[in-house]
Amino acid sequence: MQVDAGAVADFSPLEGAARRTLRNETLLVLGLSLGASGVSALISFVGSVTKPGGLKDQAATLNASAAPGRPWLDLAWQLFGITTALVPVALVAHFLLRDGKGLRTLGFDRTKPWFDLGWGAAVAAVIGSTGIAFYLAARGLGFNLTVVPEALPDVWWKFPVLILSAIQNSVVEEVIVVGYLLRRLGQLGWSPGSALMASSLLRGSYHLYQGIGGFIGNVVMGVVFVYLYRRWGRVGPLVVAHSLLDIGAFVGYALLAGKVGWLPTA
Repeated sequence: MQVDAGAVADFSPLEGAARRTLRNETLLVLGLSLGASGVSALISFVGSVTKPGGLKDQAATLNASAAPGRPWLDLAWQLFGITTALVPVALVAHFLLRDGKGLRTLGFDRTKPWFDLGWGAAVAAVIGSTGIAFYLAARGLGFNLTVVPEALPDVWWKFPVLILSAIQNSVVEEVIVVGYLLRRLGQLGWSPGSALMASSLLRGSYHLYQGIGGFIGNVVMGVVFVYLYRRWGRVGPLVVAHSLLDIGAFVGYALLAGKVGWLPTA
């Protein structure tokens, strides 16, 4: 297994004004993206635990209709949401290009497509099976809301939008929470262990809207993904793995909901 170590360790800690600038940049990127999502998820979680009834009797819907009964307007809103969610990734690319690097330094490029696809599929296969079992167990114990991966109308664009949504989620999370954040925290002088915990806890935080199970499961996934990123020096396989996991969840739910007894529905 070849490691692109340069993508992970080609920086040195900064000092003074440069350090403050980089710290502020990182906080702004997170404030415009997954940091804000973490705060939103926390507020949602507080609302869920203070609501009468158990968590498993409540639902968290991921891909919902934005304009019920108006499919073309709904499609426009869906594509708008997917596109604008990628703006923070473009901002990260801009900052890295300003440094003379670009997203290639994070291993998000087309230089190793088969490596990314092969290892990404392998990781998705392992995490997918254990993730489903963990979700069902957490929900059964009352630690998780019922997750509804999609509630889109049965129109021609339903499955393409679900696939695009899955890819968008994956690109945003892996580029920002793994590649970009680990790079910036290293430049700010954070230890590898502290950076790993920050990345993993951030990943868990913006899944809190699903409940304690969603938080714990994604923290564990975050630890695994940071380890793999440091081993491979590429976020490419992580984006592939995450995309396959979300496509399986979104499309699988759309095909199986109400047809199999083991899959909880709202």
